[in-house]
Formats: sequence, structure tokens, C-alpha cells
Amino acid sequence: MGAQPVEQLALPGLESAGAPRGARRRRVAEGGVPLADDLPVARVALELPPAHLDRTFDYAVPADVEDTARPGVRVKVRFGAQDVGGFVVAREASSEHGDRLVPLRRVVSSEPVLTPPVLRLARAVADRYAGTLADVLRLAVPPRHARTEQASHADAAPADLPPLTAPPGEWRAYRGGVALLRHLAAGAAPRAAWTVLPGPDPLVDTGAHWAAAIAEAVRVVVAAGRGALVVVPDARDVARLSRALEVRGLAPWVPASGGRVAHLTADDGPSARYAQFLAVLRGDVRVAIGTRAASFAPVADLGLVVCWDDTADTHAEPRAPYPHTREVLALRAELERCAFVVGSHARTTATQALVARGWAKDVVSPRPVVRERTPRVRALTSVELAKEGAGAAARLPAPALQAVRRALEEGPVLVQVPRAGYVPVVACTRCRTPARCATCHGPLGLAGARSDPQCRWCGRLAADWTCAECGAHGLRATSVGSGRTAEELGRAFPGVTVRVSGAATGVLDTVPARRAIVVSTPGAEPVAPGGYACALLLDAAASTAGRGLGVAQDALARWLAAAALVRSAPDGGTVLLVGDAAPAPTGALVRWDPVGLAARELDEVTELALPPAVRMASVEGERTAVSAVVGRVPLATGDAVLGPVTLDPGAGRTGRAAEGGTLVLPGGEPVRMLVRVPWEQGRELARQLAASLSVRSARREGGDVRVQLDPKEIV
Repeated sequence: MGAQPVEQLALPGLESAGAPRGARRRRVAEGGVPLADDLPVARVALELPPAHLDRTFDYAVPADVEDTARPGVRVKVRFGAQDVGGFVVAREASSEHGDRLVPLRRVVSSEPVLTPPVLRLARAVADRYAGTLADVLRLAVPPRHARTEQASHADAAPADLPPLTAPPGEWRAYRGGVALLRHLAAGAAPRAAWTVLPGPDPLVDTGAHWAAAIAEAVRVVVAAGRGALVVVPDARDVARLSRALEVRGLAPWVPASGGRVAHLTADDGPSARYAQFLAVLRGDVRVAIGTRAASFAPVADLGLVVCWDDTADTHAEPRAPYPHTREVLALRAELERCAFVVGSHARTTATQALVARGWAKDVVSPRPVVRERTPRVRALTSVELAKEGAGAAARLPAPALQAVRRALEEGPVLVQVPRAGYVPVVACTRCRTPARCATCHGPLGLAGARSDPQCRWCGRLAADWTCAECGAHGLRATSVGSGRTAEELGRAFPGVTVRVSGAATGVLDTVPARRAIVVSTPGAEPVAPGGYACALLLDAAASTAGRGLGVAQDALARWLAAAALVRSAPDGGTVLLVGDAAPAPTGALVRWDPVGLAARELDEVTELALPPAVRMASVEGERTAVSAVVGRVPLATGDAVLGPVTLDPGAGRTGRAAEGGTLVLPGGEPVRMLVRVPWEQGRELARQLAASLSVRSARREGGDVRVQLDPKEIV
């Protein structure tokens, strides 16, 4: 007989090595739920606002979702007595909390909407602004739209880029422009602060030079096999950039037929925006353009990020932790080692600070090119108009009306007015005291020529208004809006079409290139094919009458945005600034020198130790709550702390608005404290503030507190 096979006896508690996988005894979570065999622990970032919960939590992965609970997907979990949403950020083999983990409730969607690069960016943004990851993820990842997610999308590979109908040359007008394109084509990561010339897009009738130049840069990056992201202030700019990209071979993406460029704007609605987001996420497109939230778009293999017009208020996020598009994209450029371009007709002190620190390089035009491409600018100040006698005080002086009359023979005329409405602010005719509402003390204004005074806060009518200072009943206009201006110009130029562009009446995108007057508020200026023949910038004194640190640069940015739509001086274009504005922005406009003004402003804030020369935190809220938060910040000692300063309850900065717009804080008067440190200590200040807010949250301290890093306005 042959030798009998030896039986291998199994030791107690061990399985045979040849046993099938299904026979293996699974580990179970609380409640007896079988766990995944591979990486049974999920690290989850929860959508919870409390600062002391700003960390990941470990959950067990049930066996039935082992394949779908991947990093980046949305999940529902049990936290305390409630179900909350979150994102799986990692899968691990074990947890430091042992095996007694609560299992995931369910996987909401198998789509990994949170990519690792976006997660790193969101964490970096939260850390920079002393915020929480949950707050940033709320901005970064759009809400799910299930039907859109399940729909099929075009997956055809885009065709090769067609040749340009005209050779790319928009960047040749700038020092360093050609070198920038060369670096982009080579896959390098240059950083540029770009001061943009006015002018049209040579390939699009109603296009702009800035859109053409950005489209060229994007095309170079795409041709090099990498992705690009461009963030602009509003949907109109998205449309202009889209047209420039399309004529250069980068068509917009649509679900039915595909394309190369995704549009990410809130105006499109949740379904359309989510479809565009998924096209970027799934790699169907390599280019994304959009408004503020597009800063976090999950573009693969990112080679270029662009922030267009960082002077626009829409780039500043109004929700915590209040990040700015420029800073988000700068962080992203560092994290993903891609190129960075911030461009505008003007120049902010924050961008100038990037140049001064050597983080970015200037890309500007030589002075001869500036003079050739810009319109002729003239400031009609009281000194300039002295020879007009009493007419010098007119809101529309004779030289301005004469210039409009001449320009109408050549094409349309643009009139920029700082305020919308008819007469937004009125005052007593006798003592000139501003008229206020008797109920809530808000400012009174007139909605029309025959309208009764109405409060701009609570909306109450004040037909029987009486001045509290002198007892008079008459009112006079102290500020004239776009509606009243259009009425005045209509009387001055009978037979000429007068159009109004603004939020109240509707924003015009374009106007015909024919005889007409266009009255617009800042940011609502329509484009005229071939450019406007003339532009009037009215109420210049009102534009620079504020107290904030950025008043001069904001006024110049508004003026330049309008002036950039006017024909060049060789083509007869003129710009008239009417009024006694501050000398610095007036001179910068006449010389078309935004970089000079930004450099001067940066020197001043550096001497005063104010942002962006330093890092500063503003802590606002009820006095005891603010003191407690700042008191736990080790850097907040000595000269580093300014305040507390009592705030005007009507300013609407913190707390809850009561009836009539008056601010009410249950714990007392609102105050503000400022903490400033050298730029190098900015990250540490943000970390300490975040730690203090975490303690406040864990202790459930009372009172309302708002913390903002590098606030634009502090006066």
C-alpha cells in the first residue's frame, strides 16, 4: 500500500489557507453589521459647523458598501442623536479607537465628488482664514442633483485643436507676455500680476482684449496637455470669455455633444451647474471657467489658474471663512505647482504686495503702447472749470455736454454714475442735514420725480417728513442716481436714445454701435462694438468720499473699467472725469497708471502696518465674547491688539437685524478688536484664532462672534 496523505489539522480559531473567501469569518461592527474585508475603516469629514468638531471621525465600513465607500464620496453617518452628511476622505486598515466603531449609515452616491487636490486646497483655505473644513467644503462642492448624476453624458474624445484664424499676438503688447506663454507651453509654473490694456478682441465683434489674451493662454496650456481654470466676477464675463475661447477652438461643453470648456455659474441653476461640475470631475473637459465657487473646480492635471479682475467685490466670499478668489487660487497654484495669473485693468494693493514680495512677476505694457491703446483722459475739476463761472458747479458742466454732443456724431456715449435709483439720498433744504426715517433712522430717498420720500432700510413712506434739526419740510438731493441722470440727459439731448443699465432696470450686455447715450452704474457697463466714442464719469467726488483704506483704488478700478470700453486716443476716444475727486486716483486715471497708485498705496499701508503689508484679524461681536476669543490668542499682546471699539449698531456688521434694520445683540453693544502681526506670523495667528474658536465652541460660550482674516474695511 502506498503512503497515506497526511491530514493537516486546523488549529482552533484559524481557517484553512485554501478556504474560500466567503467562508472566512467577517468582523462585525456595533449592531452586528458585517464589515468590509479590505480597509474596514473610513475617515469621514462631517458637515458640522462647530469649530471643535473640525477633524475627521472614524467609522466602520459595512461589507455591502465596501466597493462604493471610496474616498471622495458623500455618506450619511450617525453622530450623536442625529444623521449628518459627510465625505469619506480615506480608507484605513485600522483605527486608533479600536474595533468598536459605528458603521456608515449609507453611501449617498458612488460619485467621488471630493478629489484629493480639492480636499488639500479646502484644508489650506480653512487654515489660512481660521475657518473650518466643513465651511469650505460647503463652498467647494455643489449640492448633489441625483437625476443629473445618473444621466448619461457625452464621452466622445474632443477633436484636435483647429489652427487659429489669426496668429496669437495679444501678449506681445506686454513686457514678459511672450515669455509667459513660452513657460506655459513648456509646462512650467510662472506667476504673473498682469495689468491689462483696453481694446477689443480681434476675432469677436463684442469681445474684449482681456478675454482674448486669457483665451490664448488657456489654449497654449491645453495644447501642452494640461488643464486650466479661469475665475471671473460675473456671468457676463463668463459669456465673453466663452466666446473668445470658442473662436479659438475651445467650445463650451454640453451634455449631448461634449466640448472642451465647462461653465460653472450659479445663474445656470442646480441641475445645469452640477452637470458641468461632473464633466470636470469625470475628466470630460480640461478647462473650467466660472464665478467665485469655480475656484475649487476639480480640474485634472491643472496647469494654469487665472483670476480676472480681483478688484471686483464678487470675488470676496460673504460667508465664513470669507476667502477671496485671488488668495484661493494663489494657494492652489502653490499646492498643485501650476501657473498663476491675476489680471485687471486696475491693480489692487494685495496684488502689488505679491509683486513686492517677489512671489509674482509684473506683466505690464511699455508707456508708448499704453498711450497708443488708451483713450485721452481729462479731469474736469473745479480748477479746470474755473473759467465757466457759476456753471463750474453744475453736475453736467458745459464742456462735458459739448464733448457728448461731438461724440454722438461718431457713435455711442457711456455715462457712469456711482449710484443707482432716482435720488437715493436727500437732505433738508434749509440746514442740509441728511433726512432720516422717523421709525428706524434709515436714509430717505426718492424713487421718482413725483414720489414721496421713502426709507431705504424699512421701506416706509415719509410724506410728512419734518427736519429734526430746524423744523423745515423741504428736501434737496444730495446724491443723484442713474434714473435721474438719464432723465436729465434726455432733456439735454432731445431725440437721442438714452438707455439705462443697472441691477434695478436690467443689465445690458451689449449696445449697438450707433448714436445713443448709455447710463450705467459701476460694473453694469455694456460693450459697444468698436468701443464708445466718449465716456463721462460723473460724481467723481462721491466716488472717493469714503473712509475706507481701499477707497482710492476702488474708485480707480471703477473708472478704468468704464474707460477701457472707450476707443483709443488715435481713434478719437475721450474720457471725462467730472468732479473734484481725490488727487491720487485722479492723477492715476489721467496718466493711466494703476500700478503707480497701487505701489503708493502699498507704501502707505506698510508704514501704517496695515493689510496687506501685515496679517490682521478682525473679531466682532458682543464685548465679553470678543474679549474671551482674543484673550486666548498668545500673539494678541501689546501693540498687536487694537480696540475694542464700539460699532454702530446700524452698520449691520454683526448680530441679528431687528425690524427696521437696527442691529440687536442680546448680550450688549457690538464691538470690534483687531489683531495684527507681521506677515510671516500670519499662519500662526490663524491657527491660534482657530484654536480659540474651538475652545469657545466646545464650552458653548454665549454671544455672537465673527472672525475675519485680512478684512478689506477696518474703519
